[in-house]
Amino acid sequence: MQKWNLLDSEFVINHRWCRVRRDRVKLPSGEVVDDFFVNVRPDIALVLPITPEGNVVFVRQYRHGVGEVLLELPAGAFDPEEEEAETAAKREFEEETGYRLDRLNKIATLYDNPVKDTNRIHLFLAEDVELSGTQRLDRTEEIEVVLVPISEISDKIRSGELCVAGTLAALFLVLSSRFSHPFVNRGVEEIIFPDE
Repeated sequence: MQKWNLLDSEFVINHRWCRVRRDRVKLPSGEVVDDFFVNVRPDIALVLPITPEGNVVFVRQYRHGVGEVLLELPAGAFDPEEEEAETAAKREFEEETGYRLDRLNKIATLYDNPVKDTNRIHLFLAEDVELSGTQRLDRTEEIEVVLVPISEISDKIRSGELCVAGTLAALFLVLSSRFSHPFVNRGVEEIIFPDE
């Protein structure tokens, strides 16, 4: 498997909120593609926060790209050349939720949409998070904090209430590796199989 050869590249949109690059590439077959468009996007730092009581801290907010109000894990964009992923994750989590965390554990780094986007999602686990104050939201943000017991997550996935890819990846990676079944009662580590 060979990489494509980049012949030329130029930004067709270069705005702080939207950067689109037009690449001219030569494929391994020798064919030249004059207009392969790439979205140059910031990386995302995403936190899977669990309270001492075994609740996952989610945020519910409107997402204009799809025109829907969605339930997802707290996350935020950052420039990896200017800031460490862990620093961005901590800042975004505390600003969006008003909760405090002491320590982050890196789960994984995933590509968001490698066909057309340049960015990665950095997934972190934060345990024993506690409410410490109030949210500090940007002017375009309206965020509701929602606590969901771990035992209810599978039902929310099945119903489609949890449907954001990065959120689902973090939930499955952490909860399925931590326990013998991804959705358990954290207090006794008892497997709970939701009613079918």
